[in-house]
Amino acid sequence: GKVARFGLREKAEAMGATVALLEGPGLVDVAALARQAIADGADLLGVAGGDGTQALVAGLAAEHGLPFLVISAGTRNHFALDLGLDREDPARCLEALTDGVEVRVDLGIIGERTFVNNASFGAYAEVVRSPAYREDKRGTALRLLPDLLNGHQGPRLSAQAGAVRIDAPQALLVSNDPYGMGDLAGLGRRARLDAGTLGVVAIRVGSARQAIELIRRGHGEGLTTLTADEVVVAADAPEIPVGIDGETVPMTTPVRCSIRPGALRVVVPRDRPGVPAA
Repeated sequence: GKVARFGLREKAEAMGATVALLEGPGLVDVAALARQAIADGADLLGVAGGDGTQALVAGLAAEHGLPFLVISAGTRNHFALDLGLDREDPARCLEALTDGVEVRVDLGIIGERTFVNNASFGAYAEVVRSPAYREDKRGTALRLLPDLLNGHQGPRLSAQAGAVRIDAPQALLVSNDPYGMGDLAGLGRRARLDAGTLGVVAIRVGSARQAIELIRRGHGEGLTTLTADEVVVAADAPEIPVGIDGETVPMTTPVRCSIRPGALRVVVPRDRPGVPAA
């Protein structure tokens, strides 16, 4: 809807971009489109879409050393939020093509995939699977998490985050750089995208009341927060669902997460309305 509403195709083509529309009725292989663009000699890759699509193309841009352009045409646009981009008017992101600056940001790796925001396990992954999550991430997470934590029946997880072992977390979130303190579900923003470390949030509670209090306060017993260069998630099942930038993906265990510091060249407009004041 935003592509047509904000005239993104016409405006991008007027700036010299080649535009491919990701419209059905069948599925479109975004990675294949990006690879073809690279083979055709593209100088830059850009995506107008959600974070999951952004991550797919960002990985290819980083692999080939190409600049990457983020256009905030998804639902929540969390990556665009942390880059300070205008999420109300995605057409303003195109200003990076005429008056842009390049920033280096980190890129998360999970298995053979990339992620720009986070990878979620356990109850967190169950929230991502909810049909309501795409349209209302914050509301859905806060509504579902207490009951999912208290009654979690999925595979038993364990994680090794650097030198720290985390036993039987009911929910585990691994992020491409840490979220702010008290942000237990990756719904806020990250102060930096170039810290060169993974953020880790793990929750283990014994009751729905404890889960509600923990989510409400953002701290307390049952919460583990730390940073690490690598996180390995094991389970008592050969395969587990993982939420990767808002998309549920089945993955073979153990699942290995790591970070590539400064791997992604992002071109952003010189004037970004969402950059916090110093």
